[in-house]
Amino acid sequence: MNGNSNYSLIIEEQLKILYGHRSSKMHDRINELIKKWKSILGHHIRKMPDQKDVILIVYGDSIYDRGEKPLATLFRFLKNYASDFITGVHILPFFPYTSDDGYSITDYYLVRDELGSWEDIRNISGQYKLMVDLVINHISRSSPWFEGYLKCDSRYKDFFITADPEQDYSKVVRPRTLPLLTPVETSEGVKHVWTTFSPDQIDLNFANPDVLLEILNALLTYVSYGATYIRLDAVGFIWKQIGTTCMNLKQTHAIVKLIRAVLDETAPGTIIVTETNVPHEENISYLGNGDEAHMVYQFPLPPLTMFTLQSGDATKLSKWAKSLENTPMNENNTYLNFLASHDGIGIRPVEDILDEDEKKLLLDTVIKNGGRISYRTNKDGSVSPYEMNISYMDGITNASKSKEERFRRFMAAQAIMLSLKGVPAVYYHSLLGSGNWIEGVESTGINRRINREKLSYTYLAEELSDESSLRSMVFSAYKKILKIRGMHSAFSPFAHQRVLDLSPCLFAVERYHPLTEEKVIVIVNVTDKVIKLPEPIQGIELLSSGNNEVITQLKPYQIVWIKTR
Repeated sequence: MNGNSNYSLIIEEQLKILYGHRSSKMHDRINELIKKWKSILGHHIRKMPDQKDVILIVYGDSIYDRGEKPLATLFRFLKNYASDFITGVHILPFFPYTSDDGYSITDYYLVRDELGSWEDIRNISGQYKLMVDLVINHISRSSPWFEGYLKCDSRYKDFFITADPEQDYSKVVRPRTLPLLTPVETSEGVKHVWTTFSPDQIDLNFANPDVLLEILNALLTYVSYGATYIRLDAVGFIWKQIGTTCMNLKQTHAIVKLIRAVLDETAPGTIIVTETNVPHEENISYLGNGDEAHMVYQFPLPPLTMFTLQSGDATKLSKWAKSLENTPMNENNTYLNFLASHDGIGIRPVEDILDEDEKKLLLDTVIKNGGRISYRTNKDGSVSPYEMNISYMDGITNASKSKEERFRRFMAAQAIMLSLKGVPAVYYHSLLGSGNWIEGVESTGINRRINREKLSYTYLAEELSDESSLRSMVFSAYKKILKIRGMHSAFSPFAHQRVLDLSPCLFAVERYHPLTEEKVIVIVNVTDKVIKLPEPIQGIELLSSGNNEVITQLKPYQIVWIKTR
């Protein structure tokens, strides 16, 4: 992750892909931008992630307290409750916005006043590795940029995509059922603009070099305030070309490579994470040859783990995890593992992994447990399930079940995620054992609100102090398992991984670090039955006694981490 002495050549190559004969002038402008930001940022190389790294996913106002700006409250919560086991924080967009809970940004350079200030962001990034969203595909309809477009200001004329509604857009991949084009009234009359996600989120036109330059400047601004991780939101959609899917095009990859080269030169060690909720092969394509993203989201993991706990059968999860062993990786690439986030749980990543009956079980169980299903429009105009909207707790266990069963099933799921190769990212509602927030859905009509409830600091303090509460049980178990994980190099994001075939009732994986030669075998019982191992396994049991034990069977939903070397 060190600076690349060939950065200029890389940038030149990508600019030729993007802009052809216009690339030379753009190269000069990017070099000027790099020179400016190198003088501001100074020289620093950030440390690569290790087994201690855990990222908490949270909104800036997810935790609030009366009389205090929410970012200050978040910092206080982290210091008081999570400073010894959480190393990073992904603060979801904290900029001014008009819709989509932050993802329709009006100004890339401002912190939303009701949340706090850039000083609050600096305070957090001074103690934790900060992940910031670069919302790269679109900007708010109410942004100054788009208001300039509506006035036909020459500066913003080509910042957005003016489209012909008579053209054929049938090949374009759609994430939602809303119209692709939105008519708007400009000073020159009605025009149609490209809106992949909603009429309030106007797609940026990266065919205009000025747009790319503005985005690079915003990116480096975030780095200057301490961002260690940059999440490229909805990056797969950013380049449009009529007659194609407009998804994951070569120009899109060129932009990611260019961003990587700029960061390697200005802020070595800053980590790019691409958010592309697509099938596995398309997803990992963003790792490139070690010259694009440093991490990709492990999107099949949330639905597969949920299905595994619903069905009590780890066969499909194990088969998928085993396939990862053949994924070409280098020493700088790994996964961002997660089970829950601010979004729903995607269906598309398991389209070719689960059969129709298995997907039906997954969807039916979510509905039975109080969740919602969101749909997308296919190329032929039909609709199909896009994501499941439900808290992860309720996704794998109905609220009518006992507190103890809910706790054990939930932690079994979390242990699977924490055991796999990659850096774990934990959504705050998972860390705090939350269930569905039905009131949020019913009051807004927005399915994703089901797992976006904001929580009072005072209420949380009371719940976490009550050892019998489900929140306290989950939080304490998470704290314990993460602290133990951080002590063992076998759980490094770059350590080897080998899936073991022990039983369909067990998910088992061996983690091995070639430098320290530490080996840990992870076994999770995904059923409500006692399961015997085919052969006893002996070693130091890390999660319970810490003693040398011979493991012959696992209780329902039991987790064992056995250090064998």
